Amino acid sequence: MQTEAEGQEEDFKALSPEEAALWRQRHSLLSPWRIVALQALATVLVALAAWGVSGEARVGWSAGYGGLAIALPTALLARAMRRRRTTAAAAMSALMGWELVKMALAVAMLAAAPRLVPGLSWLALLAGMVVVMKTYWIALLARPGARRTV
Repeated sequence: MQTEAEGQEEDFKALSPEEAALWRQRHSLLSPWRIVALQALATVLVALAAWGVSGEARVGWSAGYGGLAIALPTALLARAMRRRRTTAAAAMSALMGWELVKMALAVAMLAAAPRLVPGLSWLALLAGMVVVMKTYWIALLARPGARRTV
């Protein structure tokens, strides 16, 4: 164990302030609000597409509500996580707690869907949910400095 730790210490090199600034520039953080905005845009687009393809407004409303059942809880989580935590354990606990709240809100919105969306189309609602959930991947791939492998 001792020799392994010593070997790791030799590989460690502290960055100069200029090198650290360059590293931060190449590895920029992805804002959660950018993901929320992308999800809101995807919600509107999937609702319009569902309405346009089916020709029925109820299908568009269903798809839009499905997207909203994902985007609204994500916005709540992003808002809740803005507060700085003093320790890593506190930050992790807050993340897990708010993620649980996010999932509970999404389930509650789905349970309320038949009462809130007249003529609900479950297939369109599911399609809206899936499209909006996939925006996480789009946001990760489209972020500045993301590495692309061939």
